[in-house]
Parts: sequence; C-alpha cells; structure tokens
Amino acid sequence: MSRFWLNWLNVWCLAVAIFGVVLAGGGFEATSGPVRMVFEQLKGPGGTELTAPVRFLLGVLGPISVGWSLTFYAAMRAVQQLDKAAARPIWILLVASVACWFFVDSAVSVHTGFWRNTIPNAVLMGTFLVPVIRSGVLKK
Repeated sequence: MSRFWLNWLNVWCLAVAIFGVVLAGGGFEATSGPVRMVFEQLKGPGGTELTAPVRFLLGVLGPISVGWSLTFYAAMRAVQQLDKAAARPIWILLVASVACWFFVDSAVSVHTGFWRNTIPNAVLMGTFLVPVIRSGVLKK
C-alpha cells in the first residue's frame, strides 16, 4: 500500500479514536458537551437526556471505539510487513469487520429512530473502503 493510502487510513484511525473520546466524555456531566452536540445532530426520539444507563453505555462504547481504532492501526502496521498474497486475507477480514459494524450499527440506528446516524456511518465506511480498494490490496 502506498504511503498516501496508509496515511489516509492512519487519519481514519485517529478520527475513530477521537470519536471514541467524545463518546467516553458523555459518561461525565462535565465533559458531555461534545456528545450532546452529536445527539443533537442525530435528532432521534426523546431528546438528549443523559441518564445513568446512557452515561454508562457511552463510557463503555467510547473506549471500545478507541480500542477498535488502535486495533485497526496495529493490524494495518502489521499487514504492511507481509507480502501481497499473505496480506490479502487480513485486508479482507478488516473490510468484513468494518462492514459488520456498518450494517449492524446502521440497522440499530434506523430501528431506534436515529436514522441520521447512517450518514456518518456511510462516510466512515466509504473513507475506509476508498483507500483499501484504490490501493489494490484486495486483488489477487
């Protein structure tokens, strides 16, 4: 993978990590401003009441997102050490993991009335797929 596409994906990982920090911040009143802005943009049913269970979930999902971004970063660094044939199955698994997240997250978003969340989901999915496809790492 070229340095350009690798840098693109590094920025992608950083964006996921920053979003995770925003989510985690919702776990505390003092740092919940950014996550309230996210909820306001999504305009789901019921407003932005950050109850104790919601704060708990944000406090758990935020670090999961940060961890997910670090796992992707590590996997992308490691896969660079492999030849193309050995790297391809790993790239396929990375694509499958992002696709799994995308479809489940988007389905739940629509089902719960937060359909606007599918828009940033599609952007995140697309900004991951563009460098993977354009770089040719999935080709035999």
